[in-house]
Amino acid sequence: MKSIRMNQAQKGFTLIELMIVVAIIGILAAVAIPAYQDYTIRAKVSEIIGISTAAKTPLYEAYASTGAMPADNTDTVIIDQLANFDASAYTAAATTYAADDESGDGVDNRGTFTLTLGGLGAGADGDTFIVEYIGSATGLTMTCDTGNLDDKYLPSACK
Repeated sequence: MKSIRMNQAQKGFTLIELMIVVAIIGILAAVAIPAYQDYTIRAKVSEIIGISTAAKTPLYEAYASTGAMPADNTDTVIIDQLANFDASAYTAAATTYAADDESGDGVDNRGTFTLTLGGLGAGADGDTFIVEYIGSATGLTMTCDTGNLDDKYLPSACK
């Protein structure tokens, strides 16, 4: 009688191979999760930049008609803009506004909104973000100031 030899093929993965795959996935997750969190915070700050950009037109109309930025938060234009900022899901406290003379000519040509952020994520909640509008004869310029918000959360529009 002939002896029959059976070939045994490997079925599945060894424990070592599975452990290596799990370790690789763990390393990738450790790198990707913080980067994704930074990205989502930056995207939320971008929404605030969108609100800021929309405010340029009414602020410039007010600047062009009076020759100065609205003096304080009792002006109708400023009340509307404060309401827009405060309606955002990413502002935690009342936004403040102040006007000052950036050029030194005795006319308030700069308006500054200071926003306290919230709902962004643990890395940025409670930080401040400042949006400045500087009026001139040629138009209105908007700039971003991080306040105490970390630079890594600034969208490209502010860099």
